[in-house]
Amino acid sequence: MLDWIDYAKILISLFVVLDPIGTVPLFMAVTDGQSKANRQRVARNAATTVIVVLVLAATVGDWMLMLFGIRIATFRVGGGILVLLMAISMMHARISGAVQTQEEAHEAAEKEDVAVVPLGIPLLAGPGAISTVIIVSHRGTGAAHVAMLCGLIIIVAAATWLALRLAVVIQPRLGKTGINIITRLMGLVLAAIAVEFIVNGLLELFPGLGGGL
Repeated sequence: MLDWIDYAKILISLFVVLDPIGTVPLFMAVTDGQSKANRQRVARNAATTVIVVLVLAATVGDWMLMLFGIRIATFRVGGGILVLLMAISMMHARISGAVQTQEEAHEAAEKEDVAVVPLGIPLLAGPGAISTVIIVSHRGTGAAHVAMLCGLIIIVAAATWLALRLAVVIQPRLGKTGINIITRLMGLVLAAIAVEFIVNGLLELFPGLGGGL
């Protein structure tokens, strides 16, 4: 297992990449006109989807990489680039095309049940979150490490559920500007996390680079 500081960093990484506050306006948009009870159901099911998808990524993600013959170092670089693109979009206060395209957004607006798709997947537990979980799962070994990582996923999913449940309160109080400011700050943190993924992957692929970094 890692120490508590490392797990705290992983928790922050997961919270930032999911960005539950930034998802509030989207949640309000796709549940527009629905009753309070239905919105709460959507929030609960979206959070449950996050748990299922990310726990699967933490437990079987390594097997998937081995199945396709992908080294974790290579995945760190590729995943880091993906997360960096998401971070850049967040710093511009918009959704990355890697998470949701305009066509998918229009389709989501017409769906009756949006809890699993697109809220759970890919807006919350999207490629960036899945990549992050797989990468951080390799920072430790053993069942205790996996259990701790699953616990952190549940904590972040619970925070996401709370943010969506209180969306009708959060959005009016923060406003569009307030939410965008928070999203941009999270994007800045996420960019730093992404660069760390990329650098660690490159150092593993090319050990000789260590002397120049």
